[in-house]
Amino acid sequence: MHAAAPIDTQAVRTYLLQLQERICAALEAQEPDARFCEQRFENEDGTLARPRVLQDGKVLEKAAVHFTHSKGSQLPPAATSRRPELAGRGFEALSVSLIVHPHNPYVPTSHMNVRCFVAQHPTEPPVWWVGGGFDLTPFYPFEEDAVHWHRQAREACRPFAPDLYARFKKSCDEYFFLKHRGETRGVGGLFFDDLDLGAFETTFAFLRSVGDHYVPAYLPLVERRKATPYGERERAFQAIRRGRYVEFNLIYDRGTLYGLQSGRRIESVLASMPPQVAWRYEHSPEPGSPEAALEAFLKPRDWLGAHEAL
Repeated sequence: MHAAAPIDTQAVRTYLLQLQERICAALEAQEPDARFCEQRFENEDGTLARPRVLQDGKVLEKAAVHFTHSKGSQLPPAATSRRPELAGRGFEALSVSLIVHPHNPYVPTSHMNVRCFVAQHPTEPPVWWVGGGFDLTPFYPFEEDAVHWHRQAREACRPFAPDLYARFKKSCDEYFFLKHRGETRGVGGLFFDDLDLGAFETTFAFLRSVGDHYVPAYLPLVERRKATPYGERERAFQAIRRGRYVEFNLIYDRGTLYGLQSGRRIESVLASMPPQVAWRYEHSPEPGSPEAALEAFLKPRDWLGAHEAL
């Protein structure tokens, strides 16, 4: 986090609004008929919530892409638990967050979030930082999909520092981990928080790079898998694995906790939840089945080292 002169929040807002537009257009292009519905909640102080949700598509069972520009008199606990010195400060927060739950179980679920915070104090300089990343949650293991995803994650980081990809990949593997089950949520990607790279212009450029790499990371996987035949078995397994997604979001996810603590619209906060989900008591996939192969596939690994030199 960085204490400095006021940052250009208008530039951040303009970029994030455009990012939401571009991602929604790219996702809608996968659908013959379904479209995003939009709501707007705008206040005189310039704050804006613009949630967009697409439901019941032929390819995308549910997708939520939300823009939020919020202000408050006091940072909520989810934002200060690791930085208690900021408790009591007012704040301004801008973000785009999204989740895509495909219909076909062979298409992985994806998540992305890019956000910028400014913590304000009447007698001290403002403190700013950024956070976010993207991660992939497959239901069936395809190594080439994970490799493509991580190549794009690496490319998002490459212009900024040689160690950023490895650093934020490790953070992602550690963050998206269900401690109560001893399981990772997916095959990871990038995760960073409380980040500044020394100057706002550089840090904002990195945030843009992450946002801009989401579509080229994810859309090829949708196009590659969306026509794969599946049946009730695959859909039942998808629903069980979606349960892990729900557990993580409700127990551990900082964004969900921040939304609940800051008083945001509950429909927007919980828009990340899958439309259909299931829990089965002591469920265990049949040994040797494609479903059983997922457990070994989800172990953190160097997805790129076996395929090319970093």
